[in-house]
Amino acid sequence: MDHNHIRPWRNITRRKSRQIMVGNVPVGGDAPISVQTMTNTDSSDAPATIRQVLACAEAGADIVRVSVPDTDASRALSEVCRESPVPIVADIHFHYKRAIESAEAGAACLRINPGNIGDASRVRDVIKAARDHGCSIRIGVNAGSLEKHLLDKYAEPCPEAMIESGLDHIRILQDNDFHNFKISVKASDVFLASAAYMGLADATDAPIHLGITEAGGLISGTVRSAIGLGNLLWMGIGDTIRVSLSADPVEEVKIGYEILKSLGLRHRGVNIISCPSCARQGFDVIRTVATLEDRLAHIKTPMSLSIIGCVVNGPGEALMTDIGFTGGGAGSGMVYLAGKQSHKLSNAQMIDHIVEQVERRAAEIEAAAASATTTTAAAE
Repeated sequence: MDHNHIRPWRNITRRKSRQIMVGNVPVGGDAPISVQTMTNTDSSDAPATIRQVLACAEAGADIVRVSVPDTDASRALSEVCRESPVPIVADIHFHYKRAIESAEAGAACLRINPGNIGDASRVRDVIKAARDHGCSIRIGVNAGSLEKHLLDKYAEPCPEAMIESGLDHIRILQDNDFHNFKISVKASDVFLASAAYMGLADATDAPIHLGITEAGGLISGTVRSAIGLGNLLWMGIGDTIRVSLSADPVEEVKIGYEILKSLGLRHRGVNIISCPSCARQGFDVIRTVATLEDRLAHIKTPMSLSIIGCVVNGPGEALMTDIGFTGGGAGSGMVYLAGKQSHKLSNAQMIDHIVEQVERRAAEIEAAAASATTTTAAAE
């Protein structure tokens, strides 16, 4: 259920950026904010990398980045690109020839850190390879690897240094008549990254890739990323995101979507609204939600589900969700469909019944969408 049309204070006005293509994925302009992640396998092991790319794509990743540190990795990249259902970004550091090899291998985008890839002539060689093979480029500025002259000028990594680095390298691309690029200015410090991104957003119309780099483990990194990325997205800044965690890349994808869903910027799968549980709960809320998250992971159709332990907030939450269950007494609760009371159900039957209701609703939504598409095509 989408109530944003009656809640104007929930609408986010996105920064106007020009649009580029990363393979077949549009980035910037009015395109949906894309979710990225990065493999952590040995990039020279094509089968292992492909398995991880496929898992990330199944979780919803729009774009996957693969590190290319050596010639073995660039050789394996051609197989990875061939088997991947989503565009592959080649992550390049220090060795500009790896970028050229990656473009030849079929990468959709080359991520280069201009501060460590070499002089302007090498960057120009990378630009030529990108143009020749239809690649986009991401300029990846990082607080931890700024150019020496900027560190000498500013004494330490700061927003001004990061913005200057990014704009310097934008000029190199534009001077070479290359405009199919996006840019990031990442830092592990939320304040530093946020200030740099805000300044960059004012200084260029290029699409912006958001990330809080080296954010930490699953819990700490999720919190840090949600704060940093969430505030920027709320301000309308950001065309593509990556949550950087010391964790399974699939978790990065899931958390990226949760951040976007929380702001109403992207919808995929079941959004579960659930209470933290207390002594009033009519069933085991925590166990139920964990089980439902697992059993509903295959649902890609956007919808909302409320699982509330008691009648204090349950009925109110259920009014705003597609499907709801509110705990009652005597081992049963109330099922809500489309915001209305539907029927009572025993706690013992709840999980199977809710899964059935969600799957049925997903099928109805998909059928309606397919019918609308057919009708539109016929009219044209």
